[in-house]
Amino acid sequence: MTADDSYGRLNDDDYPAYTMGRAAEMLGTTPGFLRAIGEARLITPLRSEGGHRRYSRYQLRIAARARQLVDQGTPIEAACRIVILEDQLEEAQRLNAEYRRAAESANPTGTT
Repeated sequence: MTADDSYGRLNDDDYPAYTMGRAAEMLGTTPGFLRAIGEARLITPLRSEGGHRRYSRYQLRIAARARQLVDQGTPIEAACRIVILEDQLEEAQRLNAEYRRAAESANPTGTT
């Protein structure tokens, strides 16, 4: 792998670039919080060859949302479920918009 390949991966939201300690530091939380949301199956960090957890930027955004809810008093299990449902809703809305655009381009006059 060249230096250019490594740099390109760091721009990838799904590349597991952050150790547990660094991820916890970035989120202002503890490694225990990251383990708890992993146990709740909100995020599944990749494991290095040595077995250490590695997190992507996408996973850190998800974890940050869960932390926000927990900081507001939501139990961690409920916070994880809320974040999962929010993510599913966002994906469904994105797909719905794609289907609408496809239908509109297939029928530009607006008649059905």
